[in-house]
Amino acid sequence: MRSGGSEEKGRAFAGVSVGIIVREAFPMNAQKSDKREMPPDLQAILDDLDKSDEEARRIVSGLSDAQANWQPRETAWSIVQCLDHLARGNTMYAAALLAAANTARAKSKPRREAIRPGLFSGLFVRSLEPPARTKMKAPKKIVPALRANPGEVLQAFLKSHEDMRAVVWEGAGLDLNRIRFRNPFFGFLRFTVGAGLLIISAHDRRHLWQAEHVRRSGGFPAA
Repeated sequence: MRSGGSEEKGRAFAGVSVGIIVREAFPMNAQKSDKREMPPDLQAILDDLDKSDEEARRIVSGLSDAQANWQPRETAWSIVQCLDHLARGNTMYAAALLAAANTARAKSKPRREAIRPGLFSGLFVRSLEPPARTKMKAPKKIVPALRANPGEVLQAFLKSHEDMRAVVWEGAGLDLNRIRFRNPFFGFLRFTVGAGLLIISAHDRRHLWQAEHVRRSGGFPAA
């Protein structure tokens, strides 16, 4: 997961498409139509997703293709690349989190308390928060395209959040502090599902901050 304004340029992808997840993996009855009262810690995750959706729409609103794909320098990401990276990463994370939640449901691991990250995962979450202080290299699976259509990438980002909302609703009754998932980028890592949700929220904020920083950069195209 990359950070700050010094991101290295992504590699081109054929068709300039963002990762799409199989729809059947995210049941429709796991959305807001569910009338269960959401625990406060999980409602906070849903609120974070809503805020990031609004922020992404605001940043992209009114931008031309040239503006959305403009890079402050050769090794820095554009606004579109920031969102493309998030869409790819969120989609893959959501699939891994949902698989872990479904496995835990079969083993009957009911909810006990609010999300409480461990020492290492808590440090990792804090390291992702903006403003970015440490440069991180993006895993190859989620390196963004060199150029892309801003409208398509925004929709992919919003879609990735729908997948994350499904994870929250499906996991609402489970002990998310005890269920661990296989990290889709670093197989040796086994964070809890609860920590994974916090990671997504912080990672969103990091790269939306980065995208806004690009828009405010000197030399940003007038049109």
